[in-house]
This record gives sequence, structure tokens and C-alpha cells, in this order.
Amino acid sequence: MRSSGLIRLALLAPAVTAIALGCVIGFESASYGAAIVGETRQTEVEAKAAAALQAMKAEYRRPASIPFPKDNPYTPQKVSLGKKLYFDTRLSLTSAQSCASCHNPGLGWGDGLTVGVGHGMAKLGRHSPTIVNLAWGAAFMWDGRSPSLEEQALEAIQLPAVMNIKMEPLLERLSSVLEYKPLFAAAFPDEGMTGATIGKAIATYERTVVSERAPFDAWIEGDEKAISEEAKRGFALFNTKGQCSSCHEGWNFTNDGFHDIGLAHEHPGRGKFLPDIPKMKHAYKTPGLRELTKRSPYMHNGSIATLEQVIEHYDGGGIDRPSRSDLMKPLGLTPLASLTIVIVAGLSAGALAANLSITQKGRLFSSESVTIKKGDSITFVNDDTVPHNIVSTSKGNEFNLGSQPPGASTDVTFKEPGDAQIICAIHPRMKMTVTITD
Repeated sequence: MRSSGLIRLALLAPAVTAIALGCVIGFESASYGAAIVGETRQTEVEAKAAAALQAMKAEYRRPASIPFPKDNPYTPQKVSLGKKLYFDTRLSLTSAQSCASCHNPGLGWGDGLTVGVGHGMAKLGRHSPTIVNLAWGAAFMWDGRSPSLEEQALEAIQLPAVMNIKMEPLLERLSSVLEYKPLFAAAFPDEGMTGATIGKAIATYERTVVSERAPFDAWIEGDEKAISEEAKRGFALFNTKGQCSSCHEGWNFTNDGFHDIGLAHEHPGRGKFLPDIPKMKHAYKTPGLRELTKRSPYMHNGSIATLEQVIEHYDGGGIDRPSRSDLMKPLGLTPLASLTIVIVAGLSAGALAANLSITQKGRLFSSESVTIKKGDSITFVNDDTVPHNIVSTSKGNEFNLGSQPPGASTDVTFKEPGDAQIICAIHPRMKMTVTITD
């Protein structure tokens, strides 16, 4: 663990203790302690606990803006070009694959497979990682061999096992596509189409792929009803006995470090590039945890199918070998492990939505998908400048809110498990899915 991580945990220890106690018994029920130490002492302890909790929450607050490197600053023209390149199969030798083949927005910007599939439909050696929140990344690829998103994009295009096209024939191919000429001219007026500008455009687009606000973020910002009490207990466990935050820290839940977590495999991982450091053998990058429920299977080799199994692996400590991280050891979490799953699952936008509000603004829903429990309600708020008419025809969860003027809000209770498809009858491109669980 980095020294800053040790300092951070020491500073936050009172806060996580406060969460654990406050969620188990509730701060309002602390009268037993008051009877022992007196009312003045109770008030003092609660004030300190509240201050410590706020300090910890600050560690997980979402950033206000997306960082872009000085040598490749953001422009909307680069994003438009990068998006077109990202989804263009002509960037592979056989014109059968695009970047989105392995990093699909419909699959959490991964591919849902155990390992990726490359040129000629051959299986690759590792699970396709998500590109969500890579704008904040420090090193790229599972083994960290690419120092920038620009280099990562160009490496994947040219690797024989992946997209397998060299830069010269790629430039020749794209130059023959008439629509690319004005796009490159607008995005790179002084450079035009080059291998470097292809990498810059794709990287700029990828940096705009940022996870949506989740109920967890609302809780961090002060809405105590945004997540369940169970999730709050899970957060305390995440930061204490579970030791998850030793590596999965900050708003994106990663420190971009490399660790051998005791999985059964023979690949050297980061050790290929740092062979003189024993702890880097079998070490792979710590992934962020945002949108995690959409990204199974898990681990660098896709060897674990469910979040429950992930927690079981960490709880057991993994394979004991010289390279295994010093942080990996049996934890004895069971039966508390389920609480960690609750908070991790809540990092996907819309999960753990207690008293959830969905706003409509700019003719869009604030989230494309949310998960709630049967019997829970969603408040639909028209935060737009035009009327909306929110409708569901899904069996068991049918409703029609009629014309909702700007500023109106209406509660809807979902009674049957399954997926409810929600649209606006006035603006039918507005769509979202509500998943109702038992």
C-alpha cells in the first residue's frame, strides 16, 4: 500500500467506525451511551463522528470536470472524429472489428466475454477491460504497458492479435473515405490525418466516456435517503475489515496500482516489464468499480463469474506465493461479505435506489437504467422547459402520467419484478429501463 493510503486510512478510521455504529444502531438511538457517559459526552462524540464521516465522504466525491492532457486538449471536433473512428470496422485489417467490438457501450464498455476476441476470431489472453472513466487513468492495458490512452488506442489497432493493421495501409484506407477528410481538417487543422491524430481523436472520445451519477454519489453529497442502511454498512466494511479501499480508493474506486491477488494463472503480468521486482510477478492493474454490475465476468482473465465469487476470493486470500500482495490474506468476512457486494453494486448508476428521483431535462432521462426492489417508488420530475408524458406499457407496471408540465413531479410504485420499459409519449426518443427485483 502507498504511504498516502496508510495515512488516509488512519485519518478516516473514526469516520468508518461512525458509519458502522450509526448504521447498526442509528445515531438517534444512542441513549444507552448517554446514560453511561452523560448527555454532554454523547453530543461531543456524535459531533466528532459526523465531522469524521464528512471527511471520509470527501475522499469519494465526484470530480467537477474531465481532465484532458495539455498535448491533446478537448475540442468537440476531436470527439466527433474520435467517435466515428471508435465505431468504424475499417480500423481492422479484415474490416470485421472496431474498438467497440471489445469495448461495447451496451456491455459496460466491455464485451461480456471471459477473454477478448481478436483478429480471425482468435481468443486473446485477457478479459476486455472497460473504458469507463479512463480519463483519470495513470497507466493502460492490464499490465500497464501503455502510458497514455493515445498509445493504447494505436497499439490495439496495430497488434497482430487484435486488429492487425499497420499504420500505412490504414492511412491509405481512411484517406479514400471522403467523409473523413473534413473531419480531420476540423479536428486537426495543422496536422491532418496521421497515425498520431488518429490516436488523439480516439483517446479524446474515450475520455468523454464517464460513468453516470449513481445513488452513491447523492449519498456522498448529503442525501441520506439515496442508499439503503445496508449499503452504508457495506461502505463501512469496504473501508475497514474488507480492506477494499486499500486499492479501490477515491471516486473511481482505483489507485491504478498493480497487485498479485492470488489468482491461478501463469502469466507474468506487470512482472514482464519489471522483472527485478518480485511483487510484480502475476500483478495486474486494479480496475475501477464504477458500473461494475454491467461488466461481468471479472478479473484480468475473466475467471470469476459473479460479484459473490469475487468477494469469496478476496475473503479467502487467494493463492499464497512470494509475489502475492501483502494485502491479500484471509479476512473472515462471512457472513458480512454480502454488505460489500451491496455497496459495490450501488456504484452502477441507478442501483440501490431508495426514494429515487428521475429527472427529465434536455429531452433526456437522468439515467438510462435503474434497479429498484418490488414495491419501491420512483419520483419522475420534469426539470425541463417543455411538457413530458411518461408512460410504461410493461405488464404489471403499466402507467401513464399524462402531460407533466415543467416543474411537476409524480411518484410511481413498481409492483411486479422484471424490466419496465419507460418512454415519453411526446418525445419517444426518451427511453429508460427500470429493473425491479424481488
